[in-house]
Amino acid sequence: MSESSQKKTPSKTLGIVGARGFTGAELIGLLANHPGFELQYVSSRELAGTPLSDHIDRFTGDLRFEELSPEDVAQKGADVCVLALPNKISGDFVAAIERTKPDTIIIDISADHRFDRDWTYGMPERFRDTIRGATRIANPGCYATGIQLGLAPVVELAIAPPMAFGVSGYSGAGATPSPKNDLNILRDNLMPYSLTGHIHEAEASHHLGHRVGFSPHVAPYFRGITLTLSVQLARPHSAAQIRERFDAFYAGEALVEICDAIPLVKDNAGKHFLRIGGIEVDAAGERLALVVTLDNLLKGAATQALQNANLACGFDELAGINLDTDTSEKNT
Repeated sequence: MSESSQKKTPSKTLGIVGARGFTGAELIGLLANHPGFELQYVSSRELAGTPLSDHIDRFTGDLRFEELSPEDVAQKGADVCVLALPNKISGDFVAAIERTKPDTIIIDISADHRFDRDWTYGMPERFRDTIRGATRIANPGCYATGIQLGLAPVVELAIAPPMAFGVSGYSGAGATPSPKNDLNILRDNLMPYSLTGHIHEAEASHHLGHRVGFSPHVAPYFRGITLTLSVQLARPHSAAQIRERFDAFYAGEALVEICDAIPLVKDNAGKHFLRIGGIEVDAAGERLALVVTLDNLLKGAATQALQNANLACGFDELAGINLDTDTSEKNT
């Protein structure tokens, strides 16, 4: 599947709150060529009044950033509202929308609702049927997406908690200055952080139904994630047997690619799909290792949000998602 080459008349409106960040910029770029969505508003306090086209290469319309309160957003009445806000901020916006237009589809890119039973967890490759028609969707975290899709076909074989060693580009730390996106600190460096208890560790464990260990790191490149996953198997398997499980599990999934070689971050940057490869087992067939790569701003955030919006609204799941080209915003 790929996006239609002919632009159609939009049938749904969509607004974005918190679009100053990298994920918001990516989503705006994807929506620029979407056949079914009209971008109705984009809220950003810092950029209020400036044209989107000044900041987003692929957007050519006249829309300007606005500073919108929760009540302002609710009054806009868009069919879909995407909340691209930091954690612990979405609550007032959700409450205002529920008071004014409760049938609005809300997609929360923050972690605020990923453990909420009243919200649908938006990972299409695992929960596609529950996302269709949902009105409250929690977009998964970037690392959590890679961990879950890398482990889902084999987690039932694990005799102990699988371990994930993850490295992300500094865009994963967001646009607000911090040591994790300071190139003076990151240059010639690899920065470990949150070595236990990272929220994506809890998220992946919760939604896999199996405890997972995760240690994240940030590196001095802009975008992309690599995860090395290690699984202690309850009984011996060959690498060929494990590969067969992955091929069967992801058969027909356009945004998951299984490959023989170890996938590299540079080959996935700017791409919508996630790669799983380098599948190996030790001589005893008891320890499995594999590598997952994905773009943290696309499949780890904006692409997955658009998949969810498409499913919730009844569009083709990959509408607006061009698999053939690098469609990322050129942030450096």
